[in-house]
Amino acid sequence: MPLTNGDVGAATANLLPGKESMDFKTALEVLNNEYPGHDGLDAKTLLDSQKNGGLTYNDFLVLPGYIGFPASDVALDTPVTKRISLKTPLVSSPMDTVTEHSMAIHMALLGGLGVIHHNCSAEDQAEMVRKVKRFENGFILDPVVLSPKTTVGEAKLLKEKWGFGGFPVTEDGTLRSRLIGMITNRDIQFYASLDDPVPAAMSTDLVTAPSGTTLAEANAVLSKSKKGKLPIVDSNGNLVSLLSRSDLMKNLHYPLASKLPHSKQLICAAAIGTRPDDKVRLQQLVDAGLDIVVLDSSQGNSIFQVEMIKYIKEKYPQLDVIGGNVVTREQAASLIAAGVDGLRIGMGSGSACITQEVMAVGRPQAASVFNVASFAARFGVPSIADGGIQNVGHIVKGLALGASTVMMGGLLAGTTESPGNYFVSREGQLVKAYRGMGSIDAMEDKKAGAGSKNSKQSNAGTARYFSEGDRLLVAQGVSGSVLDRGSVTKFVPYLIAGLQHSLQDIGVKSLAALRQGVLDGTVRFELRTVSAQAEGNVHGLHSFDKKLYS
Repeated sequence: MPLTNGDVGAATANLLPGKESMDFKTALEVLNNEYPGHDGLDAKTLLDSQKNGGLTYNDFLVLPGYIGFPASDVALDTPVTKRISLKTPLVSSPMDTVTEHSMAIHMALLGGLGVIHHNCSAEDQAEMVRKVKRFENGFILDPVVLSPKTTVGEAKLLKEKWGFGGFPVTEDGTLRSRLIGMITNRDIQFYASLDDPVPAAMSTDLVTAPSGTTLAEANAVLSKSKKGKLPIVDSNGNLVSLLSRSDLMKNLHYPLASKLPHSKQLICAAAIGTRPDDKVRLQQLVDAGLDIVVLDSSQGNSIFQVEMIKYIKEKYPQLDVIGGNVVTREQAASLIAAGVDGLRIGMGSGSACITQEVMAVGRPQAASVFNVASFAARFGVPSIADGGIQNVGHIVKGLALGASTVMMGGLLAGTTESPGNYFVSREGQLVKAYRGMGSIDAMEDKKAGAGSKNSKQSNAGTARYFSEGDRLLVAQGVSGSVLDRGSVTKFVPYLIAGLQHSLQDIGVKSLAALRQGVLDGTVRFELRTVSAQAEGNVHGLHSFDKKLYS
């Protein structure tokens, strides 16, 4: 019957000529009975290299599921090593234009992890680790303690060195000596006589708590007082530890912070190479409080790395070791057998990396992550998808293919907390310097050698690419710039919110549920043609403004 003025002849449109439309109430029953297979592809079929070739993140999509919860309910807790978990799956790369102490501190505050680069002297890297570990504490068990002979000028210099200014003063200038006062910023800020001893300026009207006070009780005392620090003393008045008001405020402002449960200090990771000198460097990092060491190599399946893993696990059993980089099961197996607590996956997929082009060695990142992560998971070893991350969608895909966390370089290089230098591009845009660790600029940097003649031997770039003995350096990276992204305190929360909304679209409430859904085949995928990729991006507009968050 023809349609007339919007009227239809039946309650249901006849879309299949010769067949009567079914009762809409039976749709789910028909789906389950007559369509036994799920729509789309499972991960194993998708990543079958013999059928589909090696895939990158842009070559596929995750199919949507059922939304029955708000995005805010999505949990992003995930392991980064066998023993350490994070609240968010975001890790910054150990590159000298990405992660120093500022980035490491803010990544940890926001629930992720920063890996401090090693293209610097061992002393400088250890100092950066100390700054991360001292930034936030529960009970400060090793506070900087002054003696009555310390001058006001020396106290000011200590404030500049450590970045904080409240120091306890004891009779002997040591912990477990009788507390006689506190010297604070307010005491010395306008104090004119820098040569005077600190007792002339310090505060003696102190609020203290007895030894044995719990952290919750101490925080309650501190919150009621108007003091910046709460000394913990024993029955004889000797200083045993310290609590800071600033740490209490950090707990309120950064609820996701990656902290150790016993010390409440931020979790800190740092990279080293696999040379004999790196054992000396590692000792300094451990002394500074390092929690996770990342063995930094473009090709991790080497005798140098295997021996270094065994050495570290034997000498520092409390230290977690992340090995890599690897892109095949065979590479991963060697490092897993040596005892690694985590793996970095990726070779040549970074935005400033040209290894695949120059060396003809590597693997497309999606194929790498799926094959290595699924193998490593059988041994309880978490994996980091390192490289190729350009947006939130790539983070989701890396996690969906089995990675526990993702590592980002270029995506974070343009933020305020990265150590690169800002400048204005020819187009008048604010940009920041960024370079691959395999670039000539990075490999010729002399900071690691502290100006010595053999600085090439100490350089992180040459060590990462096994080039420290080469007379002629072959670049495996480039130098360039990235657009300013503002502070990570705004950019990382955008990534977290995007992740939560993506998992909501997929229909899973946690990263664990995502991994389980991929494993049992309920989370599905679809290949993308070149035309599909163009369709999925902005198209057909004369001009547009791509503002990612507000």
